[in-house]
Amino acid sequence: MAIGWRTAMRAALYGSDGFFVRTDERPSDHFRTSVHSSPLFAGAVARLVQWMDEALGHPAAFDLVDVGAGRGELITALLRTLPEELAGRVVATAVEVAPRPEGLDPAVRWRRDVPEGVTGLLVATEWLDNVPLDVLETDGDGRLRKVLVDPATGAESLGAEADPADRSWTSRWWPQAGRVEVGRHRDVAWADAVGAIERGAALCVDYGHVKAERPAFGTLTGFRQGRQVPPVPDGGCDVTAHVAMDSVAAATGLPHRMLRQREALRALGVDGSRPPLEMAWTDPGGYLRALSAAGAAAELTDPAGLGGHWWLWHSVGLGDHGTMLW
Repeated sequence: MAIGWRTAMRAALYGSDGFFVRTDERPSDHFRTSVHSSPLFAGAVARLVQWMDEALGHPAAFDLVDVGAGRGELITALLRTLPEELAGRVVATAVEVAPRPEGLDPAVRWRRDVPEGVTGLLVATEWLDNVPLDVLETDGDGRLRKVLVDPATGAESLGAEADPADRSWTSRWWPQAGRVEVGRHRDVAWADAVGAIERGAALCVDYGHVKAERPAFGTLTGFRQGRQVPPVPDGGCDVTAHVAMDSVAAATGLPHRMLRQREALRALGVDGSRPPLEMAWTDPGGYLRALSAAGAAAELTDPAGLGGHWWLWHSVGLGDHGTMLW
């Protein structure tokens, strides 16, 4: 039976046997993110944590919250990378619907929802692209109708007309005719997450688009075993869609800064420049390590790949100091 895409995604990704809930496989077996790509990414975020700690005046307890934590890869890497004194003050929380993975550092708290009263930094890397959404299409009479999908086959059909809330969001954020991926539930998810911060900042890293560049045919797709596949919501593959970043940014009602990952990482010291060739003779081992790091940095900052991701930054309770980094 055909159902709406939001319902289908929720069951396929987060149901009892959903893609992100199953324990027989890891999501990283199917797709590659900045977190999985290189330790350089965690190193850059660690520098951001240190900067935020300074901005907050080195609180006795620094909350580090990773939303959509996967199997805890990023938060584990951060705890290992941060200076010992700061790591000792960090209260690390991983927010994820999947069960706590075996062997995770016992210092990491594991929960399904964002804790309240955060003082520190909340990070969400490639989380919002997996928050379920509704899909609309304009029919031959110019009416926006909900797109339905068969969970077993991925076959689509048009259902009832879009409801008023979806039409209102579309008129503001996706006015182009054609296929619309309605981001209002993602807006709410992000606003709720940021709303849990008492003092500090929130960082969203994701692939997405802005109003002037909405894709005419949408972005909904699937990933399985490292390959892009049709988005069949049967629980056997990741189902994802790019994020309407400007809509998400506006949802909090807070000032924000948006920039591409390439620019953000370079500001945090990740540079893809190759080491000088003479280093190969003076320090062969160092040259090989530097060359490897340059290759990883190049992947993270490639504007046609991971470097094209958006970084969305909100500061809370920091005044002008919260925007000094970029």
